[in-house]
Amino acid sequence: MTKVALVTGGTRGIGAAISRALQEAGHKVAASYAGNDEAAAKFQAETGIPVFKWDVGDYDACAAGIAKVEADIGPIDILVNNAGITRDGFFHKMTKQQWSDVIRTNLDSLFNMTRPVIEGMRARSFGRIIVISSINGQKGQMGQVNYSAAKAGDIGFVKALAQENANKGITVNAITPGYIGTDMVAAMPEEALKSPRRSPRWSSSSPPSRAPSPPARPSRSMAGSIWHERAHAS
Repeated sequence: MTKVALVTGGTRGIGAAISRALQEAGHKVAASYAGNDEAAAKFQAETGIPVFKWDVGDYDACAAGIAKVEADIGPIDILVNNAGITRDGFFHKMTKQQWSDVIRTNLDSLFNMTRPVIEGMRARSFGRIIVISSINGQKGQMGQVNYSAAKAGDIGFVKALAQENANKGITVNAITPGYIGTDMVAAMPEEALKSPRRSPRWSSSSPPSRAPSPPARPSRSMAGSIWHERAHAS
């Protein structure tokens, strides 16, 4: 059955791959973005997916944007909280602005985007909420205390919200990818990309068995995992 899906940060990188995959699965898809008008226009021209511009860190902007999506396309059944930023730096040199920007976009946005849709999902007894977290929310990353803290918060959000809404036909899941070859990752310092990336099961003193491979490109398999979460939790 066709559902309405909204993907934040849905016009580039992982978000664009997810938007396309959901469209190919037969769903009505809307993609939100924050600032790159040129990329958004290109994405819409290529896919036919409507795009909407707002700041996911602003609750009022999210509520207004969601209302516009629902008026144009229909009530949101699938929400993919994908939008995220980095403002990297060692903590002892990090500014309050660097901290606040990342927490606002990567963690506060979960409330801002999910709160306006959750009551409708509960009333309809159906909803799929997916959060794109990060492996760095599980293991931490040098130079990304702000990002790692936000992504760890994502996981706590998902676990608690899932428990609150399971009896209403709503599932809430997180996906924690490693480094994917997106514009955001490309902007990271090279030394961070080359640093050992340990699995969550390793202790902080355990070295990886081999050097990390280069960041992967966003792929159909990555987007497909979104569909797996949506479909198999039905």
